[in-house]
Amino acid sequence: MAGAEIENLVKLLARLPGLGPRSARRAVLQMMRRRETLLDPLSDALRVAQDKIVTCDICGNIDTTSPCTICADPRRDASVLCVVEDVGDLWALERAQAVKGRYHVLGGTLSALDGIGPEELNLGGLKQRCADGGIGEIILATNATVEGQTTAHVITDMLADSGLSITRLAHGVPVGGELDYLDDGTLLAAMKSRR
Repeated sequence: MAGAEIENLVKLLARLPGLGPRSARRAVLQMMRRRETLLDPLSDALRVAQDKIVTCDICGNIDTTSPCTICADPRRDASVLCVVEDVGDLWALERAQAVKGRYHVLGGTLSALDGIGPEELNLGGLKQRCADGGIGEIILATNATVEGQTTAHVITDMLADSGLSITRLAHGVPVGGELDYLDDGTLLAAMKSRR
């Protein structure tokens, strides 16, 4: 058995997505073996992150400045606003270089079972950004889950009278996917979204 400090570190790491107790224990052992090259730089980076990372007042992204580097970039198309559920989705779209416009992070999705209603999401900020003008298209990039679809529907209704072009990400057959292995819902979405 390890000391309380090490067990505490294992418990904290095990809270991270994708890490269970066994993976966290292996990570801690690796950090202990490589203190100078891994543990010390990691602890310094965590300290800096805690002190410097902020949430962008405009879009909800996390960065070291507010407005974030995306909102402050004059090369971005300010008339296109891509609405995502969380920062991880924004990062995925940025990694793919799929969006040339700007973003709006909702902070989750509507979920009656989890008690998450419109008040818990950044829908007011979205409505205000649309009312301020300069936006021509809203891209709803919510996940293809029941909650994501519901959230997209509520946003579409909320902005119905705005005159904005509201588009959705296509859903369906993934690149490299085989039809025989896809579920019925994915096949139906692919047929409806065909072009």
